[in-house]
Amino acid sequence: MRRFSRRGAMAASAAGALLATSPLFAQTRRQSMTDTIITNARITTLDRENPRAQALLISDGRFAVVGSEAEVRAAAPDAKIIDAGGRRLVPGLIDSHIHVIRGGLNYNMELRWDGVPTLVDAMAMLREQVDRTPAPQWVRVVGGFTEHQFSEKRLPTLDEINAAAPHTPVFILHLYDRALLNAAALRAVGYTRDTPNPPGGEIQRDASGNPTGLLLAQPNATILYATLASGPKLPPDYQKNSTRHFMRELNALGVTTVIDAGGGFQNYPDDYAIIEELHAEGLLTLRIAYNLFTQKPREELADFAGWSTQVRPGQGDDLYRHNGAGEMLVYSAADFEDFRVARPEMPPNMESDLEPVVRLLAENRWPWRLHATYDETISRALDVFEKVHRDIPLDRLNWFFDHCETISDRSIDRIAALGGGIAVQHRMAYQGEYFLERYGHRAAEATPPVAKILRAGVPLGAGTDATRVASYNPWVSLAWLVTGKTVGGATLYPVANRLDRETALRLWTEANTWFSSEQGKKGQVKAGQLADCILLSDDFFEVPESEIAHIRSDLTILGGKVVHGSGEFEPLAPELPRPMPDWSPVASFGGYHQLDLLQQGAATCCCARSCSVHDHDHAAALGSFIPTADPRGFWGAMGCSCWAV
Repeated sequence: MRRFSRRGAMAASAAGALLATSPLFAQTRRQSMTDTIITNARITTLDRENPRAQALLISDGRFAVVGSEAEVRAAAPDAKIIDAGGRRLVPGLIDSHIHVIRGGLNYNMELRWDGVPTLVDAMAMLREQVDRTPAPQWVRVVGGFTEHQFSEKRLPTLDEINAAAPHTPVFILHLYDRALLNAAALRAVGYTRDTPNPPGGEIQRDASGNPTGLLLAQPNATILYATLASGPKLPPDYQKNSTRHFMRELNALGVTTVIDAGGGFQNYPDDYAIIEELHAEGLLTLRIAYNLFTQKPREELADFAGWSTQVRPGQGDDLYRHNGAGEMLVYSAADFEDFRVARPEMPPNMESDLEPVVRLLAENRWPWRLHATYDETISRALDVFEKVHRDIPLDRLNWFFDHCETISDRSIDRIAALGGGIAVQHRMAYQGEYFLERYGHRAAEATPPVAKILRAGVPLGAGTDATRVASYNPWVSLAWLVTGKTVGGATLYPVANRLDRETALRLWTEANTWFSSEQGKKGQVKAGQLADCILLSDDFFEVPESEIAHIRSDLTILGGKVVHGSGEFEPLAPELPRPMPDWSPVASFGGYHQLDLLQQGAATCCCARSCSVHDHDHAAALGSFIPTADPRGFWGAMGCSCWAV
């Protein structure tokens, strides 16, 4: 759980009031930050020729000067000035694998358990959201958490969910292994004793044959996707609002660029209309490069053939651009990563399905990405890639594999020979315990072997695979790369497969530009590059390893414009409309769980005993002083009456 920052809520409020009247910040919230200087910063540039600086000048959306304060001030004596207050400044973070377009359409409908420390807390949130959700809407907890993060080390039971929500449909997705539905949700989707199991999935039943509410991916997640897709959708204006809130949530964590990996039930171009409207209206606060994901088995080649006549890689601008194909290329090559079950065998027709798609993409010079968890799948795909490469060279195409948890040294070398790359995600941080249980500690020591991949010279980048598996919080990924631990505290990797902090940060910045063919354009604080940077709430290079996952951004700048500010920088940030609908979980709980965002003023919880809401002691679990503006902010909303202002 996030500790209370040394820049507490009262100090931030006072500083914010002072800042709002300061002539140094006499600008509107929406004004471009052309000719802006940031001073008094500890700048990690990731530019090896100029690794550290204390000030920078932004002009026309790019870094103009990066160096000493004297150099920067001399270059633009009339520029607006932001005092960083000694904070660490780093390049804006780049997520090379996230499902932001689909996630944005649904974000305002989802109750996020990302980072929630106990099942008691999670269920209290669920009960509160059930009370505020009108019929026929659902309460959805859609990924981003694992049972291992809870102190209880378990998921809620179906009885507990039904007791919390006797009438409101509840859908809880846990990784890609299962979904929990209450009785109301079963009725809403129409699952009965006569409903057959779909291919690749199981509807668990009781002794009488009636569905219990547990859906299992056996071995793929189609049943989970399809069931979720049957729920109510937000209308377009609400989807637009939802996408803006999701982008701002990512900005608050320091993310400035994402590569969208497509996704199931994310059809092109229909499901891209909202993000394209936001782009046209100048409301994007992320740079987005998007890949196209085929939607129908046995129609993959037709999808890509049609799309190749509609759009080309690189089409767009620095904010919104097409990036190629994948992560699904053909359904026969999709080895879903449920480590609770045995590795799925890809069918014998995998190669014959994959080759014409890869050949078409190579002929049209489309980069691609391919979801592949296991080396057995990667090796067979490489057989196809090497065959196509003999006719159409694949190097300089910036194609890559995603995930690669069990990739072998031989496959790494084959990828290097073909000029490909590897993008890794912190899925093991969320399901590493399952891998350990099935395969043992020795097998888990290099899943994936990030250090070996780097030594082999293969382009390597990092991402989250959010929102339905791991969380979208990049600092959880950075903590995983540095510590080698799961969010549940299990140690996966020896020192040899962990990264130092600078190398890990490079995988989240400079290195990820390769995966969208934008090397040299961003990812460093360097003169001439796009001015994307963040001021950190706590110093990534100095905090204990256990604190890395709790870092946030105090100020996020995209192309010279402030897109997020907190504390003293909040007045610089553009206003964001309230979440729509008004019952949205985002309005009550926000996104990734952390105490600092859930409180806004200065009050204390005087509960130093067991509270009726919790089965744990407040003082021990939360600390004695919990600032809040409103007793109904988070714990108050949970029903805690032990508040004193």
